[in-house]
Amino acid sequence: MSRLQSVLRVWPWLAAVATGAIYRGCFAPFDHAWLCWFALTPLIAAVWFSGADAKRRWLRDLLLGYVAGLTFFWSVFSWLTTVTAPGWFLVGAYMGIYFAAWSWLCGALRSTRSASLSSRHNLRVAFLLASAWVTMELLRATLFSGWGWNMLGSALHAQWALIQIAEFTGVAGLSFLVAFANVIAVTTVGRLILERQLRTIKPHYDFAFTLLAIAGVIAFGMRAVETRQESRSIRVAAIQPNVPRAQKFNREFAQATFDRFSRLSQAATQSQPPDLLIWPESSMPEPVLPGTASYRFVKDFARATKVDLLLGVIDQDQAAVYNAALLVTEEGTREQRYRKVHLVPFGEYVPGRYFIPGLARIVGDQVPADFGFGKEYRVLRMADKEVRLAPLICFEDTIGELARQFVLGGANLLANVTNDGWFLHSAESQQHLANAIFRCVETRLPMVRSANTGVTCFIDQFGRITQKLADYTGNEFAAGVLRGNVSVPVHPRQTFYVRHGELFAKGCAVVTMLLPVFWLTGFGEECRRTPTAA
Repeated sequence: MSRLQSVLRVWPWLAAVATGAIYRGCFAPFDHAWLCWFALTPLIAAVWFSGADAKRRWLRDLLLGYVAGLTFFWSVFSWLTTVTAPGWFLVGAYMGIYFAAWSWLCGALRSTRSASLSSRHNLRVAFLLASAWVTMELLRATLFSGWGWNMLGSALHAQWALIQIAEFTGVAGLSFLVAFANVIAVTTVGRLILERQLRTIKPHYDFAFTLLAIAGVIAFGMRAVETRQESRSIRVAAIQPNVPRAQKFNREFAQATFDRFSRLSQAATQSQPPDLLIWPESSMPEPVLPGTASYRFVKDFARATKVDLLLGVIDQDQAAVYNAALLVTEEGTREQRYRKVHLVPFGEYVPGRYFIPGLARIVGDQVPADFGFGKEYRVLRMADKEVRLAPLICFEDTIGELARQFVLGGANLLANVTNDGWFLHSAESQQHLANAIFRCVETRLPMVRSANTGVTCFIDQFGRITQKLADYTGNEFAAGVLRGNVSVPVHPRQTFYVRHGELFAKGCAVVTMLLPVFWLTGFGEECRRTPTAA
């Protein structure tokens, strides 16, 4: 076999790996968002421009996508190995299926060289493939309780001018735009090469339309951030205690935990006390129930400081144990609890634990028993009744459909309590924050976050981080207190996303399901015939 033949055989698989690697570079700790605009192009090129002589080309297309998916998911979620190596392997192996399905669709919409000369045809292909990409992300975020982290559009979390359309479309709209641009990038390059060979140049309306769409989204975002709502400013202090995970639920360290929270909270309440003090998820070493030392500590502290205290706790009743949030107000005399509705599979419960032998071994002793599911999206009211909290626990701040339920219930401030200490000082905490930012844009509400080990921060209604806890070296994992003022809308307007949820993504799913109809009614023939117009 000649060297050229070897290269021709290998390059598509290297291109698939390149797509996974480039896509990985969009997220923490690298955060090169610009990479997303061509992350999918190597995979698309490999599917479209190789394997013409393959016996089962459709299977080859599937495998190329699966290789890209494995590369991306195994690398971006590598921090799972700090908790469960088998779980990390299985997550990547499962999620790679969505990449494979999309890659197969790319092959199904592969066009002839002559058809690719048509701007109209290329726009249709880009529209259908972008819709299919959003559909795959929707399925990934929904099936088996879902895990919608690190969508293609999430890479733009720091690009405030671009992400403002999320108030209408959620992250799905951004994923659509980026996937659309990737497809047009490949068709444009292929078309330029073909036009050079044919010595004929036609207007590239498809490329111009894509650039105008991106510019329009940016223009909308710049205009959107100038919008103001009637709001009031409240003082917030968020504690980051940095309790090691080995000590978190060890009662031998209970007094040390109490002392740590007392020291940090006293610093937070000195001089001008905050209106709201926040402690992270599972703050106390035992369930916070009457009769326990943790309960007495929390109540005594609230009475002494006279501040509204929101903290993550372990709750319990006769039916189950719950991951919960507790708001203590009115000098410790009033309590409100929210029990977590969306539990993390293999993190807070093991699906099928009692039906599939050996399944619980995936997480070992990290999840010795299952938490119970909460049943109510309970909005917690501060002593100042104009401030109503959406108590998002742990990964709940990464789920748009869940956050909007609290807003529909009257919440006007998103409050996240989390403990990302399970994943040590990995990129998990930064990726968690990147996915949470979109909840603020979707709902047009600010968010305050208190994390055990980071990232503790405040985010405004446009998804911009206004304050972040870090030491003088920039270390976000250090213990400390974040103090500041947060503007809370008095009469927040319900955004399109709050009213309708993932309507855009569901519309893309409908388009994807109708692909066979498009194919049978003439689009498939259009992929194979010479166009008559640009």
